[in-house]
Parts: sequence; C-alpha cells; structure tokens
Amino acid sequence: MATYVFPVTVSPLLTVLLVLAALAILAALGQRSSGMPGLPRLPVVGSLPWMTGTTPPHLLFMKFGRKYGPLFELYLGPHRTVVVNDHDHAREVLLQRGRDFAGRPSMVMLREAVEGVLFVPHVNCRYVQQVTTDLLTRGGKDIAFSDYSPLWKLHRRLVHSSFALFGEGSSRLQDIVLSEVDGLCAELLSSNGRGFDPSLAVTTAVTNVVCTLVFGTTYKHGDGELQEVMRYNDGIVQTITRGGLVDIFSWMKVFPNESLSKLRACIRVRDCLLTQKLHEHKATLSEGDPRDLLDALLKGQGSPGPDGTVITDDHVLMTAAEAFGAGVETTSTTLLWVLAYLLHHPEVQEKAQRELDEEVGERAVRAADRGRLPYLDSIINEGMRIRPVSPVLIPHIAMSDSSIGGHAICRGTRVLVNMWAIHHDPDHWDQPDLFKPDRFLDDQGQRVTPSCFLPFGAGPRICVGESLARMELFLFLSSMLQRMSFMLPGGATPPNLQGRLGVVLQPLPYKVAVRPRAGWEVSTHVN
Repeated sequence: MATYVFPVTVSPLLTVLLVLAALAILAALGQRSSGMPGLPRLPVVGSLPWMTGTTPPHLLFMKFGRKYGPLFELYLGPHRTVVVNDHDHAREVLLQRGRDFAGRPSMVMLREAVEGVLFVPHVNCRYVQQVTTDLLTRGGKDIAFSDYSPLWKLHRRLVHSSFALFGEGSSRLQDIVLSEVDGLCAELLSSNGRGFDPSLAVTTAVTNVVCTLVFGTTYKHGDGELQEVMRYNDGIVQTITRGGLVDIFSWMKVFPNESLSKLRACIRVRDCLLTQKLHEHKATLSEGDPRDLLDALLKGQGSPGPDGTVITDDHVLMTAAEAFGAGVETTSTTLLWVLAYLLHHPEVQEKAQRELDEEVGERAVRAADRGRLPYLDSIINEGMRIRPVSPVLIPHIAMSDSSIGGHAICRGTRVLVNMWAIHHDPDHWDQPDLFKPDRFLDDQGQRVTPSCFLPFGAGPRICVGESLARMELFLFLSSMLQRMSFMLPGGATPPNLQGRLGVVLQPLPYKVAVRPRAGWEVSTHVN
C-alpha cells in the first residue's frame, strides 16, 4: 500500500500566536532564573518592551521599585542589569564591596549571543565595546568610563595629585574662579533689570574656568576659540545619549546613525584643539611648577606603575577632555538649578544674603569663608540633593562574582545606582520633594551631612574632582548672592522644575532678572 504524506499548513495567525506563546513561556522562565525580583524578559530584547514610553529612567526605576522592591533586575538586551534604589544597597555596592563593583561597561564581560536568545548559562564569554563611550574616550583612556585596572589606578592617582595643585588649600583655583566671577557678574548686571536666560552667561564663565585650569588659556567673553570649545562640548552633551540601541546592541553601529555621526564630528573638533594644546605644552614644558593641569599630567606621565604600565598621550588628552565634559556641565547645571529654586524661594536667598552680610561684609568672598557660611553651603547641598545632575550613576560592573543584599551577582553584571531614588527616599528625607536647605543644618545652625547624601558617588569610583567642584560652586554662588539679588521678571512664571534628561539633568530654560545689592552697583570688585 502506498503511503501518502499530506503537507501540514499552518496559518500565519497561528504561527504568530505560537511564537508569542513560546516567548511568553521563555519570559516566565527567565523571570524565575535568578531568584531576584524584577522585570520579565524576552529573547534578544530582554526587558526593553516593558521600558517603553517617555518616563526618564530614574523615575521609571522608582516606579518599578514600588512593585519589585528597592533591589531588582532587568535585562537591557542580553545584559543583566541590577537596579539599586535605596541607600543601604548603594553603600554595599559603592563602599562595602566597592572593588567588586568598580568595573565599567567599556570592556564588559558579556554572555554569548546564544545565552541572550536561549538563556543558557555558563557559556563562553567575550568582550564587547560600548560604542559611544569608547568613541568619547578613545577606548577607555579617561577616568570616569575606563575599566578598573592597575593602569586605571595609576592614572587616577596622577589625576588626583594634579588636581590637588588647584584644590583646597591652594589659591590658584580660587583666583581663577574669582576672575570669572567678576566677568559673570558684570554680564548679569548689564541686563539692567530686564529678564534674560542665565544659562549662556553661567556656562561661559564655568567653561572659561575649565579652560584656564586645563591648558592655561583665559579667554575674553565672545572669543572665537572659547565659542568653539563651548560648541563642541554642547554637541557632545546633546548627542552622547542619543545613540539609541547602539550601546545595547553594538553591532548596530554598522547602520547609519545621525547622532553617532554628529558625535564623531564633535569629538574630531575636540581632539584637534586639545592635541594642539598638548603639543604646545610639550614644546614649552619647564622644570618649574606646572602652569596648569596639562603641565601637571605631562610631568607625571613618565612614572610607570608597578606592572610597567604607563600613562600615554591619549590618557593625558582624555583627562583634559573629561575635565570639560564633567567639569562644565555638572557645575553650570547645578548653579542653574539652585538659581531656579531661589526664584521659587526668595526667603532662602534673603537668608543667605543676611549670612553673607554678617560674616563677610563688603570684601570679596574667599574659599576660607565656607566654614563661616553654613547656610549658603546647605543651599548648594540641597540643590545637589533635590536635582542630582546624574540621577542614575554611570553603570558599575561586577568585576567578580559577588552579592548585593544577599542576592548572588555574577561577574559582568551591570549595576545601576539610582541616586534620584536615594535622594528622594521619604525614609531618610523629610518631605523629599520640597527644597529645604535647613535639612543640612542641626539645631545650632551647624552643617550636618547625612550618610544617604552621595552627590559625588562614593568608594573607589567617587568623583576625582569633588573638592574642585565644591570650591567652584561655593565661590560662584556666594559671590553672585553677595553682589546681586535674583528675581522673576515682571509677569514671568516661576521656572519649571521638572528638568530634561540628557548627559545630565538640566533645568528647562527660564528667565531671571537681577538687581544689584547696596554697595555693589559697580559690576566688578577690587580685592
């Protein structure tokens, strides 16, 4: 008897339903695989389908935290990612197990693609570059994005010692900042009470401080090279976060990407300018004290580490580049946030000015006055708390198998510390959504620093420029409030405090009017 095989025909709709059912089963299995609560995941895309919408990550993570708890996991494509939403787990990641989690995703240990599709554990591993940060840092030659290694530690020590030449106890940074304060105040007061957007003036002054600090060039406002520095820095800031999925699926860099092209163009301009400055410094380097940060880095460049590693010219260049990326955006943004909140709370501004009048008087504010101005210092702290410029810290990577909160964390796992959630945790902060500088003062009006206040991070990866940033913020804000009062222009509404998220959390554009205070009608002050 002949045997006939009848072809089986499956409708397209049934095929789709079967695929969706299979994916749902895989997602459920993936959810239970680690024992840590968290988002479901699908092959290839991971948890991304559950992360769509316009909600910024720091707020989205807080929302997920209310469902899954303060510690949960999700998958960004194939990358297992643990989100930390509370202070205790953050201290475990940053301090108690700081070295375990000191890695960066520029050289991330990833599972093979088959694991991302089939969830098969313990397969061979490979290293994959993170596209945008590798472009930005020449493959991790900076401090912030470079992976933890003996060379990184050598590099960080050199940068730290170089910064110390301009930090607390040194008058050099103070003189640089106070010089820019005069120019900034003159520009602000030239508005003659008219409303204007303060962002350009503030950013220009802060950029000039960094230019003077890094390569010893002080520009006049409007100088062409200064404008070029500001353009490329702003271009990098505007494009670095718009690479889309290319940092999750690095193979996508082969496809046209307008943001990635713009980023490359800005980096070329940046590197051309900084390379020129580096060659000029090499040609004029002397045996005396370093003139600026580039000099200090070049003088310390030749000292090899214990394993023979050395700091190359690329490391020096990327350190200079990072000073602009980190030093300009963070400081100017913090100042603009503080000014925005002062417009909402004129009573806070008046109290700070009374403190300035009583403790400093008419002479120029100096860095040594910080100890006598605890309320003004608390305003800066409250600005960094309520609107952290980096709501989610740069991803940490587990360098070895470890744990967080008793949950096993495999080597290569990404860890995101949600600083926004930590700084808005009602268990640690009374009315966290309100601007209350007094929360950083005790009953006697002396400063207190809660352990859950971590604006510069903590542990091995704490911001290397913290002392410089604090001094700069203090000198700018105290000098401005000493000389002028900030108010809303007639008929203007108070600034929107929601912000927009890019590389940093920036305030939306707003307008301000300034009025000179008694004795400061002249826009500059002679010490």
